[in-house]
Amino acid sequence: MAHEPKLTTREKARVALLTARMVKRCVASEDIDRSDLEREVDAILDRAREREEQAAQQRP
Repeated sequence: MAHEPKLTTREKARVALLTARMVKRCVASEDIDRSDLEREVDAILDRAREREEQAAQQRP
């Protein structure tokens, strides 16, 4: 499993909202496309990983 970065409060809230929207779509129908929401969550996680890497490089 990949390293999960620490998320800010705003990022956690956004991921929770997107996850709730994914669940809502799945409840409506199993064959609904939710890839757009998954991409948004992945982008949030990617930005958090980049932020952690930059912070690690700045530490002595």
